[in-house]
Amino acid sequence: MNKLARWGLTMPATIAVVVLLVIPVLLTIATTFGEAKGPFSTYAAFFNSGFRRAVLYRTLKVALITTAISLVIGFITAYVIAQMPGRLKSIAIIAAVFPLLTGVVVRSFAWLIILGKNGIINDTLLSTGLITEPLSMLYTEGSVIVAMVYLFVPLMILTLTGVLEGIPRDLIEASASLGAKPVPTFLQVILPLATPGLIVGAVLVFTGSFTSYATPQLLGGEKQMMMGTFLYQRAMVTFDWVGASTIAAIMVVITIAVVTIMSRIARRLNPMAV
Repeated sequence: MNKLARWGLTMPATIAVVVLLVIPVLLTIATTFGEAKGPFSTYAAFFNSGFRRAVLYRTLKVALITTAISLVIGFITAYVIAQMPGRLKSIAIIAAVFPLLTGVVVRSFAWLIILGKNGIINDTLLSTGLITEPLSMLYTEGSVIVAMVYLFVPLMILTLTGVLEGIPRDLIEASASLGAKPVPTFLQVILPLATPGLIVGAVLVFTGSFTSYATPQLLGGEKQMMMGTFLYQRAMVTFDWVGASTIAAIMVVITIAVVTIMSRIARRLNPMAV
């Protein structure tokens, strides 16, 4: 296929991405530099506010914790699934990704029922006598993190299962035949080869949890406001479009920075990783 034909095939998708994604994002960021007080006045106002810094810090913390927990749970689950025989593996994958067939709002509402004062957990603890009054589990960082992990672990499992299935069994058997124990084999053979999948999964989970709106709104409320809910409030409640654009620009920059850092970590751990 010659160069002109390749350009012809990729041009429609490139134009769609530029028109529907790149240009709107650039226009959104451009509106934040048009204030009369100075080009960076909106960003200075954001970072000079203790409340806004707290929202940003909380969002980063929740997103990073969610990503870390999802990596551990997703990797273990995907590794177990990858070792299963064909038919059982298919059933396990379907079971793992089944929650994706329901909407985010529905799954978040389910956690309201589970974690509420009259929810399943409190009812169970009260009936067994472990507690004497209901626990307040909603509208905390913990409730948001638990729901986020539940939402994004299936994505991590899907990403890692294919990567782990692609690792040749010959390499693992060769490592064992050379005297390597399971832990060194995991650290020196399996983990480096699984690094690209880990990075892709981590990026998907981080970006999804960092920009999430529905779950923090339902399970965190005003007490645990995150950047997604803060952005919605500035745009749709107070109609501060410049402030909302500033929040969006900060989220875009942080997301790009985190993705770049993760990509560099992947290249350090595995030179073949993208």
